Parts: sequence; structure tokens; C-alpha cells
Amino acid sequence: MKIVMVLLCFVSPYFLWAQNLMDLKKNVQQKIQQQAGSFSEDEAAEALRQALKQGASMGSEAVHLTDGYFKNPKIKIPLPTDAQQAESKMRNMGLGANVDEALLNINRAAEQAGGAAKDVFVQAIQGMTVKDAISIIKGASDAGTQYLKQNASSGLYQKFKPIIEEALQQVGATKHYAALATQYNRIPGVTKINPDLADYTTQKAIAGLFILIAEEELKIRNN
Repeated sequence: MKIVMVLLCFVSPYFLWAQNLMDLKKNVQQKIQQQAGSFSEDEAAEALRQALKQGASMGSEAVHLTDGYFKNPKIKIPLPTDAQQAESKMRNMGLGANVDEALLNINRAAEQAGGAAKDVFVQAIQGMTVKDAISIIKGASDAGTQYLKQNASSGLYQKFKPIIEEALQQVGATKHYAALATQYNRIPGVTKINPDLADYTTQKAIAGLFILIAEEELKIRNN
């Protein structure tokens, strides 16, 4: 009997502590549910806008850095498809340094343009309706990124293209690449290369930016 009484002295406080812990957990869950219930759709939409602005801002800043494109294998801009097919032949012709310079200049131009992305994204996000926000919250893991693609791509192209054109011209990339393409096009029987870089670089720069924003959106959703 004494042994039983001693055991109860030890066990009873444990059960009391466990019950208190369970009660505390229930209270916390109830408070969370109450707060969630009082969280209006407008507030939810504004919270989402802020989260998307954060993701878009971080993505824009990442590509705007030196080597933001060039040393990121996920978004590094390669030579245009037709030039890629000719790259090995160019290098065999002793034009390897020219090819490397073209690759660097393409990516540097994209990095310069990246700084203009933030304002375009902010404008698109500010135009988000409550209905848009709810669709994004309930949507796929990249629903916010897809919204930005739909509403910001045109603005990004308009902002990026002049910056990229100027950057390519400043370093002579347009001229050098055109000369490289012209030289290659003189080889009998080869598929001709389009020497226009600006549109290609702009499209690739925007595509790479959205890859980073999708990654940021996933982080935000997970956290």
C-alpha cells in the first residue's frame, strides 16, 4: 500500500502537467482560429501583396548584381540556339575568345536591366484585386509568379529592351556578335545565324528573373 501511495505521488503531478499542456494547446489553437476568422479578405490580400513585393524585390536585386546571371547556372543566358549549334565550329576556327566575350556581354546586359524590374512588379502587384489574391493563395505553388508573368511581362520587356540594347552597344557586343555571325555565315553549307541579340537577350533575361521569383515564392509559402 505504501508503494502504491509513493507511486501516486510521482505519477499524479505528471498527469496534471500533461493535462495542463493539452489545455494550453487547445487554448492556443482556439486563439489562432479566432484570429484567422477575424482576418478579413482585404487584410489577406494586402499581406499577399507584401509577400509578393518581397519576393519580386529579392529576385530583382539578385539578377541586378554583377554575375547575377552569368554565374548562376539556373539562369545564365547562353548563346542563341542557332549560334549554339555553331559554337563548337567557331571555337575550332579560333574564335573561342569571341564566343566567350559574347556570352559575358549578353549576361552583363541582362544584369544591368535587372534593376528596372522592381518598379514594374510593384505596379502589377498594386493592381491585384482581392479576387486575384484569393486565387493565388488557393492556387499552385507558383500561382503568384504566374500572376506576375501575366501582368508584368509586357512592362518588363518595355523596360528591359532599351537598357539591354544600350548595354550591348556600349561594350560593342552587338557589333562583335554581328561580325562573328557574319564571319560564320560565310562558311559554305552552314545554317545562317541571326545576328540580332537584343530581343533574344531581353526574353531570356525576363525568363530567368521569373525562375528566381518562383523560388522566392516557394520559400515564402513554406515559411
